[in-house]
Amino acid sequence: MQRHIVVLTGAGISAESGLSTFRDNGGFWEQHSVYDVATPEAFARNQELVLRFYNERRHQIASAQPNRAHRLLAELEQRHRVTIVTQNVDDLHERGGSSHVIHLHGELTKARSTVNPELVYDIGYRDIKLGDHCAMGQQLRPHIVWFGEEVPMLEAAADIVRIADDLLIVGTSLQVYPAAGLIHEVEIDVPITVIDPGEPAGVSRARIIRKGAGEGVAEWAANFLAR
Repeated sequence: MQRHIVVLTGAGISAESGLSTFRDNGGFWEQHSVYDVATPEAFARNQELVLRFYNERRHQIASAQPNRAHRLLAELEQRHRVTIVTQNVDDLHERGGSSHVIHLHGELTKARSTVNPELVYDIGYRDIKLGDHCAMGQQLRPHIVWFGEEVPMLEAAADIVRIADDLLIVGTSLQVYPAAGLIHEVEIDVPITVIDPGEPAGVSRARIIRKGAGEGVAEWAANFLAR
């Protein structure tokens, strides 16, 4: 029977593809305070600014490429059942070849209705503009979980973590809640491996590999595939 590897990834894995993170820049993301571009209040206050900000992020991921870490995680599917649970809103895991990806914080390549969260549209790398409407005639917004909003995929992710045979944590210091709480859903006898240059929180029983995400995954994947 295939082992089920659940991989929890964060911004560190995408940083190697050139995508910046706000937590490494004093609470700013591409020179914008997160409170100006990543809250429901910010969108209500200035829709044009928020849409422009995410349009620029969408253009950025369109030009970014999956790195070695993304590709190695995809290669694990050749011998194991692999589920990626990512805090990232880019599509680099999918483009790197991973088949089963849960996006906790939404996806930049999708838009959704401002009045019905069930109305979600694939838009690829196209802009969302003022006047772009959902089927109910209301403004579209980025399909992103903003600060202060519920994380709709959290329970699905927790269910996946509970049935993991191995838990691999890559490129996240586990400081962002509620996503960081997923570490507490894993069964007590399940091996945990953390690959991150920082000091991860709340994983005292884990094996820690403090290297860059791509290099760390390469080492771990080589050892794992040799089992």
